Amino acid sequence: MTIIESDFKDQILAFVQNKLANIFFFNHIAVVEIKEGVHLNIKNAEVVIDEIKTYFGTSKPYGIVANRINSYSVDLLDAPKYKSKFKNLKAYGVVGHNEAAKMNARMESSFCVCGKVDYDSVYDAVNQVYHSVKSSRRFSLK
Repeated sequence: MTIIESDFKDQILAFVQNKLANIFFFNHIAVVEIKEGVHLNIKNAEVVIDEIKTYFGTSKPYGIVANRINSYSVDLLDAPKYKSKFKNLKAYGVVGHNEAAKMNARMESSFCVCGKVDYDSVYDAVNQVYHSVKSSRRFSLK
């Protein structure tokens, strides 16, 4: 299920579409839906990273939900580099809609800044990631 097919659609504050992904911004959360067949690496992901940084800035805590509605790959060797790009990221979750996506979510756990990273539904992921961001020690209303 895409985020715009969910009950969260009315809470979307901003939307960005680029060559790699659709990015939906909420209060303290970005839901990222990578396009079919993309291979994400640290170089081409800059376009997504820049959009997220522009929206949240350098101090506002936020979370990311990767909604794996399409099949794509991530260069896991770049995971430490991604971490350094998202200084104020407090929570991360991946929604797997099939077994392959769920397996990838478990592998992507090295990107995670919290405990659980893989979710079966977009509702569980958004709610848990939001709760994690909200309860982070450095939470701010800025």
